[in-house]
Amino acid sequence: MDSLVLCLLAILLVASAGDTSAAEDVPWSQNYVIMYGQEHIQLLNQEKECQISIDQFSGSGFRSLKTYNSGFFRMRMKLPNKDTTGIITTFYLRSYTKNHDELDFEFLGTNKTQPYLLHTNVFTNGQGHREERISLWFDPTEDFHDYQLLWNQHQVVWFVDDTPIRVFKNNVNIGVDYPVQAMQIEATIWSGSWAGEPNWSQAPFQAHYQRFDIDGCSAQNSTIASSECYSPTFSWNGEKYWNLDSQQQRAYENVRKKYLVYDYCSVGSEPPPECRNNQLNYP
Repeated sequence: MDSLVLCLLAILLVASAGDTSAAEDVPWSQNYVIMYGQEHIQLLNQEKECQISIDQFSGSGFRSLKTYNSGFFRMRMKLPNKDTTGIITTFYLRSYTKNHDELDFEFLGTNKTQPYLLHTNVFTNGQGHREERISLWFDPTEDFHDYQLLWNQHQVVWFVDDTPIRVFKNNVNIGVDYPVQAMQIEATIWSGSWAGEPNWSQAPFQAHYQRFDIDGCSAQNSTIASSECYSPTFSWNGEKYWNLDSQQQRAYENVRKKYLVYDYCSVGSEPPPECRNNQLNYP
């Protein structure tokens, strides 16, 4: 009887570690706080929408109140229109350690003659240089679209409107680092000279965000992922999410065939080990 009670208590503790209100559209302030540029952030529609903006003086951004060790993270976004050359709009996860982990969605602005480019990257133990870019097949400034990150102990998957566009598998068995640090969710808008010189006469540039519920395992007091956040109690850790299913695989291959414009796996004469080991990363 004692062992049964202990088992039930353990299950309850694991279940309470995560925010599992994925179907609930909650106010922004329930899960997020301003990171910088307070004067450039507006909460709209009873906090169901957040507008962040940038001008020649300042950008802006917000972050989650908690950190997470696994989850299926989502943001609905509508990107800035106008000539957005040099303007980067983001949604990403990152840790704050000496050698940090990070999983990026970065949208590179355009002068409207070319489509937006979606730049993704992976940092593990402080090491990045795993960039990929796709050309979006729709105009992300006209309406809101879903951008999601699945992160469990088996894989990281980037989704655009439920279509997988990138997969990073756990290949620690061949010496490839995998993100394991507790990370917070961040959303920012900023300018980067490497992406072009912004046309500040078009400012302010405004990005809009929705859906502030968080479907993740919170690890507020931990920097390294614990076994609790790998528990199958959380749906995103179930076997269903260890690999793409056949329909997702076909959609993934189609996107990469038609819209992939840069892949770090294809640069240089010798692909990194994760690219050689996993065909999902190396079309």
